[in-house]
Amino acid sequence: MSGGVDDWDKKVVIRKRGEQIKVTKGTSAINAARRAGAVVETERKTTGGTNKGHVVADHQRIAKIDRENEVAPPPKISLSVGKAIQQARQAKGLNQKDLGQKINEKANIINDYEMGRTIPNQQVLSKLERVLGIKLRGKNST
Repeated sequence: MSGGVDDWDKKVVIRKRGEQIKVTKGTSAINAARRAGAVVETERKTTGGTNKGHVVADHQRIAKIDRENEVAPPPKISLSVGKAIQQARQAKGLNQKDLGQKINEKANIINDYEMGRTIPNQQVLSKLERVLGIKLRGKNST
């Protein structure tokens, strides 16, 4: 064997933990670390305590660009289709609330369709056609 008595005095470290970074929020803890001679780095959040930041500004900017670039808004349902819905509903003896329950929609949705105040949804139109027994879309629509 090489060596001798000196080999017993050597210390072999298999695992050593690195220095952990400690995050403190209070000013008293920061001052105590400074007094102890530790390296202290402070960082202040610019949007601390709020749920705002760059995300809100980005969404607002994108929405503004979308509004500016919108050439023509989507077409609303025509009044003739709204009148056809209203006449078929009345012929079946239903009010807007009853028709809404039959197609699983709210009564104000039915009102918006009858008054031509909404952008048509193909699923809602399909349900209305099925319940009322009329055709609201396509060439042979009423």
